[in-house]
Amino acid sequence: MSDPPAHGALAGSLSTDLARPASALAVGAHPDDVDFGCGGTLAKWAAAGCEVHYLVLTDGSKGSWNPGQDTAQLVARRQEEQRDASRIIGGQGRVTFLGAVDGELADSHDLRGRVAREIRRVRPDVVLGHDPWKRYRLHPDHRVAGFLTTDGIVAARDPHFFPEHEFPHHRPAALLLWEADQPDHLEDIAGYEEVKLRALLAHRSQLESTMRIGDEEDTNAVDAFAERLRNRQAAAGAPLGLTAAEAFKLIPDL
Repeated sequence: MSDPPAHGALAGSLSTDLARPASALAVGAHPDDVDFGCGGTLAKWAAAGCEVHYLVLTDGSKGSWNPGQDTAQLVARRQEEQRDASRIIGGQGRVTFLGAVDGELADSHDLRGRVAREIRRVRPDVVLGHDPWKRYRLHPDHRVAGFLTTDGIVAARDPHFFPEHEFPHHRPAALLLWEADQPDHLEDIAGYEEVKLRALLAHRSQLESTMRIGDEEDTNAVDAFAERLRNRQAAAGAPLGLTAAEAFKLIPDL
């Protein structure tokens, strides 16, 4: 979990709070990425009646610091953790795993088509995903996941891409990209901070590697992670005086 990016726009040019969509699709590189990137926003929308869907592109098989980890067991565990987190968020929609090998995600024609097919299947008003243009990004899967999301939207919206799909073309109304260097849109998540925290803690296999919690019974470590999360959300909301927010780059014209 990195520090929130500095806002590149003046507070007056920041938009806030899209109208609650009927359906939203969040696309993450790994199990837990969606909950880090937009868990509070999804929880808020789900509570208001939005049908929330998750699309996870990789199998999460590299998500352990233990050299002796059974990767097949880890993949199964991470899928169950993601389903648990989705239920905590309030998601009533699909949790779909494309199963690409963790660390080897590629912006291929096949995967682009599979992302487009899922967009056509669930017909979201809003898509959320990694910002592929974030500078100095180290993890290749996050970068590629962002491009698969943007490329998948283009393919999903136009009928002559992947005409073999059994679902008709679909154009979402908006795209929200988390991890942006210069976010221009905030979603107020006040009241949903604890839901997001509980969803993240459901990813128990990732407590040590991404949350610095060596033991889930270590209340000090859990409290320290919760404080870092609160600080991040407060910093994101500060330009508009919000106590807790998630920041995005908004692309409204798809």
